Amino acid sequence: MDNTEIIAVKTVQDIQSFLFDNRDNAYKNFTKKLIPTIKEEKIIGVRTPVLRKLAKSLSGEKVCDDYLNTLPHTYLEENHLHGFLIENVKDFTHALSLIEEFLPYIDNWATCDSVRPKALKKDTDTLYEHIKVWIASDSTYTIRYGIGMLLSFYLDEAFNKEHLKLVSEIRSDEYYVNMMIAWYFATALAKQYNFAFPYIESKVLPPWTHNKTISKALESYRIGDKLKAKLKTLKIKS
Repeated sequence: MDNTEIIAVKTVQDIQSFLFDNRDNAYKNFTKKLIPTIKEEKIIGVRTPVLRKLAKSLSGEKVCDDYLNTLPHTYLEENHLHGFLIENVKDFTHALSLIEEFLPYIDNWATCDSVRPKALKKDTDTLYEHIKVWIASDSTYTIRYGIGMLLSFYLDEAFNKEHLKLVSEIRSDEYYVNMMIAWYFATALAKQYNFAFPYIESKVLPPWTHNKTISKALESYRIGDKLKAKLKTLKIKS
């Protein structure tokens, strides 16, 4: 459990000072290997529990609104914090508006995958219309975010087989897009097998994404041995 003391943070400048006061150089070195697309000088080295604790303490305060209106940020952790502050927003419309404003500034997979505001589950029909726009974007992380939302919020009660078709038709040369497609289909195999398996059986995904989907499914504890054995026979040979 994180025991970081949250000192009085009243301004946006105070937030950046707090982040530097709580940097961890060992964690910075770990992070720069984990997120190679971010320049080292853009990483402070603040652990996620510290950022989430700070976000919780700032939510509802004036400085929170000031911070959310300050884009772009300079550092990776500032973007993480921005996302965590959005996650604390309770109103659907407000949370969606903040996500729309933030998406163009997301520049790495870690920030992209860590922002899942629960408020957005309150109206999955309206959210889905935005997801379709995001997936049609030219931005790597906007596309990835849209797929990630389908993975997080639409593979249970809100599932529709149309979602699988939408994701299967995405074509991209971007690693971080194709990896999310694979992750989505591997999760769909676990949660919506009858609808997802035909996409793998008929090999409609590009070869790399198809094979990566199978690899990720083979690693999943939610998928039984019988299906795993079947999936192994469906890999596309190079």
